[in-house]
Amino acid sequence: MINTSDPALENDEVLKIQLAVFKSEHRDLDDAIGALVEKGTADQLTLQRLKKRKLALKDKISRLEDRLTPDIIA
Repeated sequence: MINTSDPALENDEVLKIQLAVFKSEHRDLDDAIGALVEKGTADQLTLQRLKKRKLALKDKISRLEDRLTPDIIA
């Protein structure tokens, strides 16, 4: 039986929500970068900042996924 008052379960739910938000923001940044490149309206500094932010989000996503995935001892 699952204990619904277990703080670990609540923590996992919070992490899953954060993960979904970060993935959504990552997709939005990818779309924005693609649109700016396609239109040719962005300067290189703006593109570089957006790409850096996208990479930072990717790192956060990876860390959250690692925390949510249990270690498997082979």
